[in-house]
This record gives sequence, structure tokens and C-alpha cells, in this order.
Amino acid sequence: MSRSSSMSLYQIRMEGWKALTEQLGPADAMRFMMYDPGHGDYSKERHQLFGALTIEELIESVEQTKPDAARE
Repeated sequence: MSRSSSMSLYQIRMEGWKALTEQLGPADAMRFMMYDPGHGDYSKERHQLFGALTIEELIESVEQTKPDAARE
């Protein structure tokens, strides 16, 4: 049985964080944890979703989604 299979999820996370900070240092370990490369092609998706709308229509749509208290 490997050591990791007997560890709790919390213990695995703590050991992983310890390894990251020892190897990369705290700042770069945090940068690694926060890195999200995303996916897809946002420019293409944006044009498909919003390309036919005017800025006024987009603003009106946002305004309509706000809670009533925020509109006042």
C-alpha cells in the first residue's frame, strides 16, 4: 500500500503544499495554485454570443438582471 493511499485528503493537500513551497517558494507556489490557462477561444465565442447586439442592448440586459434593490 502506498503512503498516499493511507493519507486523508487533507494530509495529501498539506504534503502537496509543503512540496510546492519547498521546491518553488511560497510566492511561486501560490502563483502555481492560482494559474488557470482557461480554454476555448473567447474572441470567437464573444462574437457568437454578442456580435449582433448593440452596446445599448447589452447594457439593458445587464440592468434587467440586477436585483431590484440595486436598480434604485
